[in-house]
Amino acid sequence: MEDSSLELIRELTEASGISGYEREVREIIRRNLAGITKTELDGLGSIVCSRKGESESPRIMLAGHMDEVGFIVKLITDEGFLRFSPVGGWWGHVILAQRVLIKARTGDFTGLIGSKPPHILEEEERKKIQEPKDMYIDIGATSAEEAKSLGIRPGDPVIPICPFTVLGTGKTFMGKAFDDRVGCALMIDVIKGLADGRHPNTVYAAGTVQEEVGLRGARTSSWVVEPDVGLTMEIAVAGDVPGIKKEQAQARLGKGPVILIKDGSMIPNLKLRDLFIDTAEELKIPYQLDVMDKGGTDSGAIHLHRRGVPSLVIGVPARHIHSHAGVIHREDYGHAVNLVGAVVRRLDAATVAGLTD
Repeated sequence: MEDSSLELIRELTEASGISGYEREVREIIRRNLAGITKTELDGLGSIVCSRKGESESPRIMLAGHMDEVGFIVKLITDEGFLRFSPVGGWWGHVILAQRVLIKARTGDFTGLIGSKPPHILEEEERKKIQEPKDMYIDIGATSAEEAKSLGIRPGDPVIPICPFTVLGTGKTFMGKAFDDRVGCALMIDVIKGLADGRHPNTVYAAGTVQEEVGLRGARTSSWVVEPDVGLTMEIAVAGDVPGIKKEQAQARLGKGPVILIKDGSMIPNLKLRDLFIDTAEELKIPYQLDVMDKGGTDSGAIHLHRRGVPSLVIGVPARHIHSHAGVIHREDYGHAVNLVGAVVRRLDAATVAGLTD
């Protein structure tokens, strides 16, 4: 993995971009692919960057969703606290006592997610998972007027705070929004690796919006691309933490990218799956296989476009997803870039036609 990739992931993860508020991430993608791709937007804000190789077709779509899970301000209480609504899938236990950034029209403000302190909870209350409806964001205000004077209002996005950090081994990174800024970085690095033009197709990097709330940008951007093959760049659930059984999540950090053989929204094209496996084994790129029974990916929308699109999901294993911070391994990312790039170079017209024979 190149140092430039590390800095790319750092910039992407530290950007703010919950579902419906992805502009910062879109501009990073636009800037990184300027000069080597043609760029257009769909009506929801997804960005599509195309790179022509030796042929106009087949059209290969690399999709990475730009949005992260977060919150929006729901209302301001009389005491100046912010009630909030989750955006994307959250579990109550990972929300409390976390710092967040409220992005108001007048600037950014830091807050802390709180709830009743344990000292005044009844015994039965202590045993329950705290729900977001019972939580609030403390921005240090003492009245609604004070909070409103800062320019904060309902609908403002609320972003988890977690600076990108290289951990002690030097091989692992901690940060927020790896789901799916890692996927955005992957498609950027794959496109850059194809800059010599020696690929028998045209490749489209699609930074999609609103995946976490229903795969919405994948639907609209598919109409822009009209793909012949859909490859979704994602993270995978790492099962190498205490309490997770191997049959629940098989991926391990440092063991290579994950080829998903099933997720909650799609069964992949089997010939495309085998092409990835065969390519990895031929080039001695480590890989893992796994199933994600719950949850979907952008492939869930892409593979249903028009008459159907042969599709597959490639994931970088990540610990602690859908929380304020996650952990990934730099070698998994590097191997994912190499594997996707190698397969794209093999997707000529005859190979793609054969995927649906």
